[in-house]
Amino acid sequence: MALRNLRYEGDEILRKKSREVPLVDDRIRILMDDMVETMYANDGVGLAAPQVGILKRVIVIDVEDGKVYKMANPKILTEAGEQTGEEGCLSVPEKRGLVARPMKVVVEYIDENNREQKLEAEGLLARAICHEIDHLNGVLFTDRVIDDLIEE
Repeated sequence: MALRNLRYEGDEILRKKSREVPLVDDRIRILMDDMVETMYANDGVGLAAPQVGILKRVIVIDVEDGKVYKMANPKILTEAGEQTGEEGCLSVPEKRGLVARPMKVVVEYIDENNREQKLEAEGLLARAICHEIDHLNGVLFTDRVIDDLIEE
């Protein structure tokens, strides 16, 4: 595993739409593992491939004390409820803001073993999934802030 360089707000790659992953092969598994290591090294709870300069639909998330989700081609099937909370982003350091997200989501994706999965998520995990999928579509949390950004 290796640390990848983060991309920051203003980098045009963060505004591009990522491409589908046709197959989770060894290269994608290495990317996922590197992304997890990079996320942990930067004290994050989620990371999307564009944040390390790769325009592929891959995200990793850990909001539950070591339970890591590695997802290729994540797609939200259903949303329910609403939660509003403060968000930050490794690609937008030292800024935070209130963002409204669904309270619950059902997401389908391909796991690191190239198997189709479906996950029901709520609370922080649902928020993180939505935040990371936004990255795959060239959207930053700053686009969704419902109040002024907070500078740290």
